[in-house]
Amino acid sequence: MDIVSENKMFDGVQGVYKHKSRALKCSMNFAVFMPNAPRNTQIPVLWFLSGLTCTHENAMLKAGMQKFAQLHKIAVVFPDTSPRGKNIPDDDSYDLGQGAGFYLNATQSPWKENYQMWDYLISELPSVIEKNFNVDISRQSVMGHSMGGHGALLLAFQMNIKFRSVSAFAPICNPMESDWGRKQFSAYLGSDKNLWENYDASVVAQQTNFSGPILVDTGSNDEYIDLLSIDSLSKVLKERKMNAIFRMNNGYDHSYYFIATFMEEHMNFHAKALFGN
Repeated sequence: MDIVSENKMFDGVQGVYKHKSRALKCSMNFAVFMPNAPRNTQIPVLWFLSGLTCTHENAMLKAGMQKFAQLHKIAVVFPDTSPRGKNIPDDDSYDLGQGAGFYLNATQSPWKENYQMWDYLISELPSVIEKNFNVDISRQSVMGHSMGGHGALLLAFQMNIKFRSVSAFAPICNPMESDWGRKQFSAYLGSDKNLWENYDASVVAQQTNFSGPILVDTGSNDEYIDLLSIDSLSKVLKERKMNAIFRMNNGYDHSYYFIATFMEEHMNFHAKALFGN
């Protein structure tokens, strides 16, 4: 792991780092905010997964998480959204290829060689974080925005024993039935819809054993709200009597202005789950 930059922020350190990924077969940047804490304290980890077109920088710079991460003594990890580089397959459209990895393992050419974001997130990057930072990887929670909300929900529902809580801002909840999903799943996964189901939160939720709290915030003025299918997931979780809160916030859109407005509440939500109080 190489240090790209480290800056003091709210008495902690906001860093950007680079490493060679075996899963993605390219160099990857990621960011970590490490709060200032007593030397012998192991810090729980909160993952933030970003949306379409984003890198590790968007939430790092715009979400306003670091102040609350320092307050609660939580490390925040900001992964990138896809493999990157001049030799990495891409597409001219914004919602496929680089910046649009959809947090899955691709099975179709030309994507399958590099687009193994699921393996990267559940195995490789956590190992890098645990090796290089003073964190308690047994205490993890996850959150995300839009495509990253899709990824956060999937990680929590599929890998339920690893995460204590999950939250999402305007997540893509039912990608099999959305134009933000069908296009990407067809390209990355092919025509086998049984495989698609592994990456659809509304489908996976029907069988998940995730027992932690769930918080989903959406804005009533979200310009992409028809692509998100929030009601599909809400219905499943309600039927299964899971510990989920869905909120529709009047007048808010899909932007980081919306995310920053409610970030303090989400950080408090995760702190309660991570510290058990």
